[in-house]
Order: sequence, then C-alpha cells, then structure tokens
Amino acid sequence: MTTYGILVFDGVEELDFAGPWEVLATSALVRDRGDRVLLIAETGDAVRCAKGLRVLPDHAFGDHPPLDVLVVPGGAGARTTASANPAVTGWVAAASAAADWTASVCMGAYLLHAAGPARGRRVATHRAWEDGLEALGDVTVVRDARYVVDGDLVTSQGVSAGIDMSLWLVGRLYGRDHARTVSRLIQYEPAPPYLADEPPLPAGADAS
Repeated sequence: MTTYGILVFDGVEELDFAGPWEVLATSALVRDRGDRVLLIAETGDAVRCAKGLRVLPDHAFGDHPPLDVLVVPGGAGARTTASANPAVTGWVAAASAAADWTASVCMGAYLLHAAGPARGRRVATHRAWEDGLEALGDVTVVRDARYVVDGDLVTSQGVSAGIDMSLWLVGRLYGRDHARTVSRLIQYEPAPPYLADEPPLPAGADAS
C-alpha cells in the first residue's frame, strides 16, 4: 500500500494538485490495493486556491498517517505565504525526510527550497520563475525538461507538467505498463489537443 500526501494551502494553483491527484488516485484504483491519496493542510479548514476553488483537506499537519510520497504543488502561495510560514516549511522538511519520494509542481520548488529538500539538487519549476529560483542559490534549475529526477526528488515545470511527472512516478513505482494504463484511463494523450499554429479556417468553414 502506498500513501500519497498532497500539500494544499491558500493560493495553491488548482491543476498543480488536481492533476497529480487524478493520476495518483487513478493509479490507486487500478492497483486496488488500498493505496490512499490525501490532501493535507496546516489545519482542517477549507483552503482557497489561486483561482477561487475551495477544497477541504483530508488531514491537518498533526493528524495524517505516515506518507510514502509527498507532493508539494505551486501557485503564488508557494512562493510567498507558504514559503515564509515556519509551520509549513517545518512540516515539509519533516514529511520529506520520512517519505520515500518527494515531488513538486511548478513553484512548489520554491517551497522545497525554503524547507530544505531542494537545496543542492537539480530541479524544475515554471518557466516564468526559473530565474527567481536560481537566484536563491544552492540549487540547479533545469530549464529544458518537463520534469527532473534527482535521487528521491522529482520536480516538474508548471501546472500541466505535474501530470507528466506523476505518470513517471507511478511508472517508477509500479512499472511502465501500469503508467500507460493510468494514462489511457484519464485519456491523457496530448497531441496537442488543438493546433495553435495552424492558419485560421475560412469564414463559414466547419471546424469539426
């Protein structure tokens, strides 16, 4: 059984945690072995996300079960409020030290830097914030990869890249065929879904 803990906090970017949650929860369904995917916050109160979504965590810092995998999402709150909150950074440091894997999405790398697990490591973050993270020092920012693996730390670029990272993680834990099954079930097959570089259709043309 694997227990995944996904940190949530005020200002967390919605897809940063919902994308990994979908991958990990679908993996748990496929395995049918009691895997758990838990949202964890500083308190048990509802969290207001970056774009207004409100979510209710499953556990607070003081009452969650041991975690095998810690996932730290991003959003404006990760770079500011959460990174400056010693309750959050202390919990992240302790949870990461106890887990087999630590992962981050987007600006979650800032929180991992503040808490310690990203120090001295190779990491990825949202392309808009790579320079800022690098300026903090004691970290190597990789700029040309959707996700980066450094030992027991895996970090991803922005927002949707967390889905790619999570699929890699379940593949690492349970095999590539398992990851492919999860990808098919959530129908994550980027093509991309629309061809942004194509010329516009003539007026009155059928886009179907």
